Amino acid sequence: MRRLLLSVALLLLASCGGDAGSERNGGTVVIGIQADADALLMPLVDGVYGRVVSELLFDRLAEIGPGLNTVGDAGFEPRLAHRWSWSPDSLAITFELDPDAKWHDGAPVRAEDVVFGLQAIRDSGNVSSLNASIENVTSAVALDSMHAEIRFAARAPEQFYMATLIVPLPRHVYGSIPSGGLRASEAARAPVGSGRFRLVRWESGVRLELAAVDGHYRGRPHLDRVLFSVSPEVATGIARLKAGETDVWDPLPPAVIGDLAAEPHLRVFNSPGFDYGFLAFNFRDPRAPTRPHPLFSDRGVRRAITLAVDRSTVVRAVFDTLAVVALGPFVRAQASADSTLRQIPYDRDAANALLDSLGWRDRGADGVRRRDGRTLAFSVIVPSTSRTRERAAVLIQEQLRAVGVAMTIERMDFAVFLGRQTSGNFDAILGGTRTTPSPSGLRGSWASAALQGGGSQNPWHYESAAFDDAVKAGLGAMDPIESKAQLRRAYQQIIDDAAAIWLYELRNVSAVHRRFVVPSWRPDAWWLTLGDWSVDPAQRLPRDAAPAAP
Repeated sequence: MRRLLLSVALLLLASCGGDAGSERNGGTVVIGIQADADALLMPLVDGVYGRVVSELLFDRLAEIGPGLNTVGDAGFEPRLAHRWSWSPDSLAITFELDPDAKWHDGAPVRAEDVVFGLQAIRDSGNVSSLNASIENVTSAVALDSMHAEIRFAARAPEQFYMATLIVPLPRHVYGSIPSGGLRASEAARAPVGSGRFRLVRWESGVRLELAAVDGHYRGRPHLDRVLFSVSPEVATGIARLKAGETDVWDPLPPAVIGDLAAEPHLRVFNSPGFDYGFLAFNFRDPRAPTRPHPLFSDRGVRRAITLAVDRSTVVRAVFDTLAVVALGPFVRAQASADSTLRQIPYDRDAANALLDSLGWRDRGADGVRRRDGRTLAFSVIVPSTSRTRERAAVLIQEQLRAVGVAMTIERMDFAVFLGRQTSGNFDAILGGTRTTPSPSGLRGSWASAALQGGGSQNPWHYESAAFDDAVKAGLGAMDPIESKAQLRRAYQQIIDDAAAIWLYELRNVSAVHRRFVVPSWRPDAWWLTLGDWSVDPAQRLPRDAAPAAP
């Protein structure tokens, strides 16, 4: 009995904070990714893989809890800040930093690092995608070394969530880098973070290696290492997963899910998705970006093309039951989602009639409509590594041909695709995005404010004052009913404008090697629980051996 009680006490000790030796059970997880991280510092990150790695390297002041609530501070879990308080007028939040929190170089995390985190986002030279999402923040002030106050222009339901988007950065590491120089600096490629994992090496286009941080204030991770292995071709990545060379792939292509679910060494996780796909129209001419697009600046043309696309058929043919037709620039898992929005329906006759009324009446021998000597033709860029997007593009191409619209499909390597997307060098794009529990991402992807600094987050150049105003009102309304009503107005505006053809909303399906014990799975950001993953001792592989000390 005494031995049993001692064992229980040790288990309880291991479940608490600190760096108890019993927490270390070792192991390496190899995560297959389709593209390299674009950046490792959060103010510089645009892509999903940069987000994944940076969120392992850097802790926030607080983290969203399992309930994924973004209104108020209910459910948020302490991270770099172990407590916080609101000002009487709710226009400021004071964060008290955990005295044990340290940067990976051993320096303590201080309030000036919170202030510098905001400065890095606001620095126009950094062109941060976070800028639009924190527009309500007026300043961050170091009250003393351990207390940072974040101040707001107005009360809003997501003030606390907005504050957590300001990730502290070590001023002593990055503070001397001049404006505009952070992205290209050597320091940005060797980040000094505050998370439970630190960077070991980054081989561009090949792999990233992270290692557990001993003595971390939140406790040492159970795993020793996290490796990200780049496989630009999805088929190659899936083959490596089946062979046991990698341990995780997310998200899985629908065509392989059944096959992988039957693999005895893999476990498939199926959860509500935060990914949606769309065919977005470029409102500017990619050949002369200061000019409107010769086709898509016309709302009628965009609506006619949307009328001609049978989204239900596309989704069913490409994804079967693993996706549903998208409703707009959001997913159903978000609290602001609205299934009653008025959609542009599939109506081929209406599409033909609208194009006729716009003057696109003449058809040549090829069946393509013409007006004033110009053909109704455009190209859409598609990553050749995504079979689902390629298949969707082919189906859309066939449907548009039936109404006299010629759509050429430009297939390209994923890295080239991302470069074309970021630069706005396309007529149309079959794109996708992973959103968050908060609707505030609308400002970073579709609002006019995201056009500032080159518009890499709004490369389709959609601009609507009505949409912007409704988003601002919705995100600022303290009454949940009013907030949802205003966001509904924003969603309806962008749907009516036919800024994009809202194609599909995915179920999130991922595969993980069965040797890992996964205590929880967060559907919007599964990687945030990696520090709590462990390896079943009976299924250890040679790569799970403890790495040599650096």
